[in-house]
Amino acid sequence: MDVKSLVPWRRNRELTSSEPMEDVPSIFGLQRQMNRQMNRLFDDFFRDFDSPLTRAMDWPAVEVQDDDKETKVVAELPGLEEKDIDLSLREGVLTIKGEKSRKTDGAIYSERWHGKFTRAIDLGADIDPDKVKANFDKGVLTVSLEKRPNAKAETKKIAINRN
Repeated sequence: MDVKSLVPWRRNRELTSSEPMEDVPSIFGLQRQMNRQMNRLFDDFFRDFDSPLTRAMDWPAVEVQDDDKETKVVAELPGLEEKDIDLSLREGVLTIKGEKSRKTDGAIYSERWHGKFTRAIDLGADIDPDKVKANFDKGVLTVSLEKRPNAKAETKKIAINRN
């Protein structure tokens, strides 16, 4: 039995050196496509769980800086405008909500993310809700949250009893 007859794109013709290679399906192209689909499958599966794996997939990406006087949160929100973002602070939890819409011209493949998002960051009870400032510039949201003047970082030593 001729093994070449099992390959569907060569069944009724032989490839000659004059034929362009782009007419013949590439096994490497099929493998890349399969890898992309598998990655997307796992991303979609783990997106709904609250685990260390999914926390790495949270969007938007944030950076939190903290010192004795204030906490600063920087979030990257490319493609959004101020009107697309809802920012709130409740009981020490800063919440960033919004929706990123997608404008395409009939793309057949896209890795661009779109949809609704919510990101909640627990900053603690030391934040003064009356002294919060937010700035949005070139897709980067910067939120500066001052701490209450009487707030102190206290560390309490806890005794461990032996049974």
